[in-house]
Amino acid sequence: MTDLITYQKDAQGVITITLNRPDKHNAFNEEMIAQLMDAFVMAHRDKTARVVVLTASSTSFCAGADLKWMKKMVDYDYETNHKDAMQLALMLNQLYTLNKPTIARVNGAAFGGAVGLISCCDVAVGTKLSKFCLSEVLLGLAPATIAPYVIKAIGARNAKRYMLSAEVFSARRARRIGLLSEVVSEEDLDQTVTMFIQKFRAASPQALAMTKQLVDMCDGQNIDATLMQKTAATIATIRVSEEGQEGLNAFFTKRKANWQQD
Repeated sequence: MTDLITYQKDAQGVITITLNRPDKHNAFNEEMIAQLMDAFVMAHRDKTARVVVLTASSTSFCAGADLKWMKKMVDYDYETNHKDAMQLALMLNQLYTLNKPTIARVNGAAFGGAVGLISCCDVAVGTKLSKFCLSEVLLGLAPATIAPYVIKAIGARNAKRYMLSAEVFSARRARRIGLLSEVVSEEDLDQTVTMFIQKFRAASPQALAMTKQLVDMCDGQNIDATLMQKTAATIATIRVSEEGQEGLNAFFTKRKANWQQD
């Protein structure tokens, strides 16, 4: 990895991916998008990793798209613009579908595409001073590639308001509409992130991955025979799996499961 992002994994299997362009308020360009994609793929494939934390250096989380990168787009034709946008769309989807719990550690302002990154994570913890804005319409653009994830996070009605008004909103409001899971003081940010890490590390890695898939499978679906068959197949599969058997046996014999030993 170059210094646009950093990638670190600790002894507990916690991967921390840090946006690292503090002089640009951690705004992303095509190079950072490519590096984030590589980092998310690496984390997805790492069988010893347990949790992924996405954060940023300095006092800004991310200012969205880099201005120099956006300026280049003015001269792109449709095909080049589409190809460029697909790289961002694929990176966001890689984060959203990552097979481990993901935590956004939001240590400052998040504008534009940064709101998409936060929305792709399973849990987001921000500080009371954090600010948020979906500002694309002010530039004559639309928050297109991030829209599916933002809408899932805050709902269509809230998404319309903040995407159309481009108003800046507070961490408290972000918590109220579902963009943030918790809002804490700057002093309590790391402690709260650690609390979530500990909870995720206590659970079966396989169960966490399957539960993430389960939520997406059920979201917005009619509760009908097809969905019932799918949910029944999910629990049957995990009950007979190695980790499912280990977890049940550990519970009934009053011992720690093997993923809780370290």
